[in-house]
Amino acid sequence: MSRRSTPPPGRPGIPEATVARLPVYLRALYALAERGIATVSSEELAAAAGVNSAKLRKDLSHLGSYGTRGVGYEVEYLVYQVSRELGLTQDWPVVIVGAGNLGRALANYGGFVSRGFRIAALLDCDPAVIGTQIARHTVRSAAEIEDVVAEHAVSIGVIAAPAAAAQDVCDRLVAAGVTSILNFAPVVLSVPSGVDVRKVDLSIELQILAFHAQRRAIVGVAHLGEREWQERRERRRGGREPADAGGPLPLGGDTGVEAQAVGT
Repeated sequence: MSRRSTPPPGRPGIPEATVARLPVYLRALYALAERGIATVSSEELAAAAGVNSAKLRKDLSHLGSYGTRGVGYEVEYLVYQVSRELGLTQDWPVVIVGAGNLGRALANYGGFVSRGFRIAALLDCDPAVIGTQIARHTVRSAAEIEDVVAEHAVSIGVIAAPAAAAQDVCDRLVAAGVTSILNFAPVVLSVPSGVDVRKVDLSIELQILAFHAQRRAIVGVAHLGEREWQERRERRRGGREPADAGGPLPLGGDTGVEAQAVGT
């Protein structure tokens, strides 16, 4: 069974970029509902979701939701609309393969149930782990993947296994009928057409954050250099520093080659 919903007759399919933003809107809407807010303007919801209001209004128009001028959107109804479009108005059984630290953390996360997901089973191949209790689940053997999928009508599989075992686990899940896979293993999975895979790689996300942190540091140093250069120029203009201070520096010899520090 696929999580992709079929658009109602007469309504075109929703763009993938919009689909990717719907969970962000839903998270913001849940936060508003928890605060007891009944209605929200497009500007307020867009700010909470981190997008511009024009994009949000266009995204929500694909759902047939246009809000009310001067009032905004009804939070509770919009939660229903977005949840329905994402397929969250029904219960989705999920199997987690891999009961290590990550698998345990996922199994213990209480937010899945309120979002339409139910952990049906937790599997592992380690004899020391099989049979233990994790988050009210008795860990079953990974050899039972096919039985678990059939027993619980599993639609979504989560791979929290080591990279070396991930492809084999994926193949078995797909062969058992699972068409939606969330992969935490640091490896690219090969799947047949019709199977959706979402990859979560925490190391890649951290590397991207490190890149942006480094860029901010470089820009900060550059701005500092520019400020010092401006101050030095002002001192020269005020006669408090020799006119040739900070000018070209000879490299030595009679080559005439000069070097000059340039603020970038």
